[in-house]
Amino acid sequence: MVVFFPVIFIIWLLVLPFDRNRTIVHWLLVYKSLIISYLIPVWKIKIEGREKAVKGQTYVIISNHQSILDILLLNCLRYRFKWISKIENMKVPVLGWYLRMAGYITIDRGNRESRDKMMAEALDCLGKAISIMIFPEGTRSPDGETGFFKRGAFELAISAQTAVLPVLIAGTRDILPKHGLRFGGRKRVMIRVLDPVPPESFGTDDCDELAEKFRKHMLEAFEETRKESIKQ
Repeated sequence: MVVFFPVIFIIWLLVLPFDRNRTIVHWLLVYKSLIISYLIPVWKIKIEGREKAVKGQTYVIISNHQSILDILLLNCLRYRFKWISKIENMKVPVLGWYLRMAGYITIDRGNRESRDKMMAEALDCLGKAISIMIFPEGTRSPDGETGFFKRGAFELAISAQTAVLPVLIAGTRDILPKHGLRFGGRKRVMIRVLDPVPPESFGTDDCDELAEKFRKHMLEAFEETRKESIKQ
């Protein structure tokens, strides 16, 4: 990530006057992620269902969260989106710089004003046909289990009447768990895109109820995905 930074920074400066949505920087980060992911020989990455996201269609993309590596590897889906990130990541050297250059959306958890600003910015992106990528758990799972889903992603989907695209990722926690400082051995990472759910199939206008419905739906599909990730 550090090696790529000077090149991306220079390009960011060059395109800054006309790339208002930071689309060019986003795609640079996507291809950076692809290069890093596939150059590391101890990782074997498999992606299934990428084609389920229809080109030109806008989604609220949600994923479970097991490791900081999820951010890098989910970029390999090669979708056009804006990440929603906790504001603490802005303070992380290199990572925070990338977030700023790409114009990704941040939220100060627990701050109502920040949450309202995040929702407004996300709705604006969806209105410009830019999808939103968010971890509804809000943070990495400490034990690999999928935690409680916060309501933000689902409030956004209901407000914008936008389809939700669930994505499952497994295997990253075995490589680098939460608070871990050492990378694990050879591992397989599985990324599985589930069928998108259009707003007419939500079955409710209650954000909390919808969040729980998606959590149960993803839990049911996660076990098979996890098994795929541990195959040698």
